[in-house]
Amino acid sequence: MEIPGFTLDFAALKRADRPDPAATYDVLILGGGPAAMTALVYVARKMLKVALVTRDFGGQVGETTDIENYLGFQTITGRELVARFSEQVKSFNVPVAEGEPVVEVAHESGLFRVRTESGTVYTGRTVIFATGKRSRRLNVPGEAELAGKGVAYCATCDAPFFKGKKVVVAGGGNSALTAVVDLLKVASRVTVVNYGEGWQADPILLEAARRRAHLEMLELHAVTAIEGVERVTGVRVRDRRTGTDRVLEADGVFVEIGLVPNTDPVKAIAARNAQGELIVDCSCKTSLEGLFGAGDATTVPYKQIVISAGEGAKAALAAYDYLTSNGLV
Repeated sequence: MEIPGFTLDFAALKRADRPDPAATYDVLILGGGPAAMTALVYVARKMLKVALVTRDFGGQVGETTDIENYLGFQTITGRELVARFSEQVKSFNVPVAEGEPVVEVAHESGLFRVRTESGTVYTGRTVIFATGKRSRRLNVPGEAELAGKGVAYCATCDAPFFKGKKVVVAGGGNSALTAVVDLLKVASRVTVVNYGEGWQADPILLEAARRRAHLEMLELHAVTAIEGVERVTGVRVRDRRTGTDRVLEADGVFVEIGLVPNTDPVKAIAARNAQGELIVDCSCKTSLEGLFGAGDATTVPYKQIVISAGEGAKAALAAYDYLTSNGLV
């Protein structure tokens, strides 16, 4: 995808030097979304020895269609905004371990050991944990078996594959209704299934969805199973008021029931809240000295791109203050 002056191409990041497992970095940044990339820019400008470790780049931003509330852009797509972020990140040519999900962060002898899915371990004096969130699963029969075979979690990514087809969207909030609006443009029929009563989405999204005749909206219904063998063929739902079941004919189902913070790697060393979010203070400090949190994986309210970017900057500055005040740089 080409954007005037920018190219959405992370190959340059992959070509940059990868982190050295034998080295000790001043700051290890974990994650690839707005918080992590902003933190990298701030840390690099402080001339610290920094490396970034991430599963991928962009996070949820790359799965967002149109963004109308990021200062400096009247309207910009998520992929375009990620391209702008990445252009600045690439200019620093810092070591990047892309495609390496973090599975554990340990703390021993004053240093952090970050172990990835491949078994590689990176060492840092501080860590900025900014791994974001992932889609919550329905955990119903057929979901795991048909993932990628009609079960999807990103309408921005997968909506074009369902042109002229019947789809079900599970959820009742902003993410669900955003998916509905996207799918109504291509699908022949969209049914949105909301477990609760009433819709939690913004009025502007509800209005945009309700204008389309090929939409069915079900409240107080639960998805109990996804049917199909090689592909999704139907979605079984239960009316929570009457207890009756029926099968909705469908070629696909989009699961949009919220997000889960990716904080398992630090659960043994830092405090989390009941929702699994990493607990941070106003300076992005966690319960463990030297470990800082930023973005959607933390307890900071209002999960927005601009807030994540700001928190990434705060975490970087807090890590710098920690390093300098303790004579570590």
